[in-house]
Amino acid sequence: MRKLRYAFLAAILAAILAAGFGVFAWTVEHLGVTPRALGPYLERRASGHNPVIVAIGDWLSRTLLWLDRGPPPPPVAIRLRLGAQPSSPQRLAAADRGAVLVDGPEELVAAMAKARPGDTITLLPGTYRFRRNIPAARPGADGAPITVRAEQHGMARLEFAMSEGFHVSAPYWVFENLHIRGVCRAHADCEHAFHVVGKARHFIARNNTILDFNAHFKVNGHGGDFPDRGIIEGNTLTNSAIRQTHNPVTPVDVVAASDWVVRGNLISDFIKGSGDRVSYGGFFKGAGSGNRFERNVVLCESALRGAPGQRVGLSLGGGGTGQAFCRDRRCITEQDGSVIQANLIAFCSDDGIYLNRAATSQVLHNTLLDTGSIVVRFPASSADVEGNLVDGAIRSRDGGLVRASGNRDTSLTRLFLGGHPVRELFEDVGTLDLEWRADAPPRVQHAGGQPRIPDLCGVERPARPALGAFENFTHCLR
Repeated sequence: MRKLRYAFLAAILAAILAAGFGVFAWTVEHLGVTPRALGPYLERRASGHNPVIVAIGDWLSRTLLWLDRGPPPPPVAIRLRLGAQPSSPQRLAAADRGAVLVDGPEELVAAMAKARPGDTITLLPGTYRFRRNIPAARPGADGAPITVRAEQHGMARLEFAMSEGFHVSAPYWVFENLHIRGVCRAHADCEHAFHVVGKARHFIARNNTILDFNAHFKVNGHGGDFPDRGIIEGNTLTNSAIRQTHNPVTPVDVVAASDWVVRGNLISDFIKGSGDRVSYGGFFKGAGSGNRFERNVVLCESALRGAPGQRVGLSLGGGGTGQAFCRDRRCITEQDGSVIQANLIAFCSDDGIYLNRAATSQVLHNTLLDTGSIVVRFPASSADVEGNLVDGAIRSRDGGLVRASGNRDTSLTRLFLGGHPVRELFEDVGTLDLEWRADAPPRVQHAGGQPRIPDLCGVERPARPALGAFENFTHCLR
């Protein structure tokens, strides 16, 4: 009889615990808040109260962040085939058709001011310092762009001590192999390495290293014209310090332009230290359409770690756009028909991918590690979310429409319990050692009619691809 009584009491206790856990799980999933977002919120709410409440808030914040993010990893230093690469020199003589050699800041400005379609302006090795913006106002032509370049990556080092560097307002300009650094004493004074505006269609930037700016690339309309069909490819965009500014911090900031491709870049350390402390690795917004983020590596925190604030990986819609800056002057949607595909996004204090009023979007085969979530927000947003590997949750907020297929993610409840099964697929996420511990998890549902697009490392996908951005990460190393 006594054994039956104990068994009955044990059953009641188990039921109570199960019910309590069920309430906890339902609440977590219903609220849709990740531990990394809830911890700092509780800490802010406790701030300014009596010492006991402040201590509890600090403890809860540290605990939730540890459950979600684990111990702080060391700074990441790996050699990738993405981002700017050493390039083979392609020497040009002054006698070559369209070749212009320059060896000083004034010569570069003069050469660009009188450039003609097909000209190739080559900077000789050296350091070039500029204190005024550099206009690119002469149009190139289809098949005959105007090119500004170094013979080999890094041979020409440009230092910008002004708000914006190259001001591109005409079509068909190409910039390649340059090393550009902002050297302003105040971070608010070094806004953009490139400002691409108005009629600057068919802009190309490739194989450049650009560091220490708030928005390395700023793209927007002007006077009713929009700089469509640009390409940002194979660049390294980073910062050597936290940006102490109230201005937006987003290395790829594209507003109201359409049909851009941002591909094969390494984007890292875009931490905003003042103001709202919210920053993005890149976004398209302002009622543009047909834009693409593909095959990029986005490391919200790489050399710089642990600062307060919210870092988001990639976004369609960003934080929204004022109507005066929208392509249609309304921004009923921030984006339409844009794509985020085959990117690796890691070490973000907030969402890895965030869609804000982004209609008919595609989020395909991305790998997100140590980030908050993939979030599709507001009724104007709709997204096909397919084949992603997410160390976090895939979720809708405020009426966003998610059509999810063949993904692997992690429930919010499990994150609050410190579970990270996606991270456990890899050798060591903290050091970006992303070799599979076992066989790569295949995508179970896959539409056979879809084209076999390259993975993050540029390798063609098999008929039954692995989940996430890559088949074998060693192919991304050099």
